Amino acid sequence: MTTFHVPDMSCGHCKASITEALEGLGEVTLNFDMDAREVQVDGLDPAAVIDALDEIGFPASAK
Repeated sequence: MTTFHVPDMSCGHCKASITEALEGLGEVTLNFDMDAREVQVDGLDPAAVIDALDEIGFPASAK
């Protein structure tokens, strides 16, 4: 599982957009920490996650 810092993630709509984008890449497990603005992702290549989030306007970095 890789943790990503997503500084622009701030609400339920953001969470839904991120979920939709990452689930579109394949079977994935997601855990969100909205207060820390972090997403834990299991099942996807970290580079693919960063690319997918950047594509939908949520720049992210792996921690």
